Amino acid sequence: MASFSIIGTGSMANAIGGVLADGGNDVSYITREDVGTASLGDTVILAVPYGAVDAIVASYGDQLAGKTVVDITNPLNFETFDALVVPAGSSAAAEIAAKLPSSNVLKAFNTTFAATLSSKQVGGARTTVLVAGDDRDAKSALIAAVEAGGVKALDAGSLARAHELEAIGFQQLVLAVGEKIAWTGGFGVL
Repeated sequence: MASFSIIGTGSMANAIGGVLADGGNDVSYITREDVGTASLGDTVILAVPYGAVDAIVASYGDQLAGKTVVDITNPLNFETFDALVVPAGSSAAAEIAAKLPSSNVLKAFNTTFAATLSSKQVGGARTTVLVAGDDRDAKSALIAAVEAGGVKALDAGSLARAHELEAIGFQQLVLAVGEKIAWTGGFGVL
């Protein structure tokens, strides 16, 4: 059993926590008010908007050293829905990793919607979580925890692949906001 701390209490936080708990893991949630004071599990999931990440990193500082930090953000401009807000060629996960050089930063869950994580299905197939990161053991542990919870997970490559995962997440959000796909839809890997 692994211990996961999910920073955030929204629909994605609850969907991810549900999958992890279904796999027999210890899951705790940290509210906005408790950031910086709540204790952290071995794996910390940032289930918050990208704009909230810097304050979380500053609040926890060295407490994140040695931990796996999972970035689920899609760093897009929510006012216009027309661009990502990270430097060209970079990713939110890469920006976070630069701020947390002693942590194992992974990118995951940003290409799924809360509804498809909760139902564990998309289009009649098992929901697939794509996981990118440079630490093989951290990726394997997250993949095993997700799969134990009934959701498929795939190693999507190094942390450099977070750039592409964020582009997929961005496109999926644009389609859902434009009502071209449902929030229960999305991409599946068959």
